[in-house]
Amino acid sequence: MTGSEDSPAFRLAYVPGVIPAKWVRIWNERRTDVPLTLLQVSTAEAHALLLAGDADAGLVRLPVDRTVLSAIPLYTETSVVVVPKDHVVAAVEEVTAEDLADDIVLHPLDDTLAWESLPGLPAIERPATTEDAIELVAAGIGVLVVPQSLARLHHRKDLTYRPVTDAPASQVALSWPEERTTDLVEDFIGIVRGRTVNSSRGRREEPKTDQQPKSKKRTSTQNPARKPAAGRSTARGARNGGTGKSTGTRQGKPRRKS
Repeated sequence: MTGSEDSPAFRLAYVPGVIPAKWVRIWNERRTDVPLTLLQVSTAEAHALLLAGDADAGLVRLPVDRTVLSAIPLYTETSVVVVPKDHVVAAVEEVTAEDLADDIVLHPLDDTLAWESLPGLPAIERPATTEDAIELVAAGIGVLVVPQSLARLHHRKDLTYRPVTDAPASQVALSWPEERTTDLVEDFIGIVRGRTVNSSRGRREEPKTDQQPKSKKRTSTQNPARKPAAGRSTARGARNGGTGKSTGTRQGKPRRKS
């Protein structure tokens, strides 16, 4: 980890469907001295942007190249099928990939799901983007399976979506170049992991002091009475024969006057 940052702002890239608002708000509360700049990029562009140093970190979809990028998985999204509202799928709560066997399932070039075998019937051409595929679904040309956040992002009133229980899931992660794990990156890692500002693993802890409160010396308003040493009599007792007792007046009969 380096001790200084390369840029005056923390540059955070994010891909479509990811909403970084919560983490940005916490950053702005804690790091008022460093502004956070958001960079929205496509999934295909995100990795190259990080490797080129044009962003300090990114909220991306896995997988990433772990030989050059570090990644912390954050959450996994449900995959859904986007269909016209009058489609038979709209009448059920969820479907399986097999339920789409008779449908043309669109497979855009920016698809984020790692299919082993795409369900349904193939389209003549692959749409360039997910947004283009949504337009084709609205035109009644096919259906589309995407992470739920992308279905919400491209929501249309004439379309709906349902979960596909056995479709591949999409995992969102925080990623950054391993060789550029700066203090600012460490701060953002702490935020997405839910650490508090005073966490022992956080970088920006309040300084601790080794000073202990000084103990007060005991004082007395009066000097204690000094006791005579053991085995010694008082001065008065010494004058009276060392008995330590006063003899008082002499006892006996008074002399007669002559």
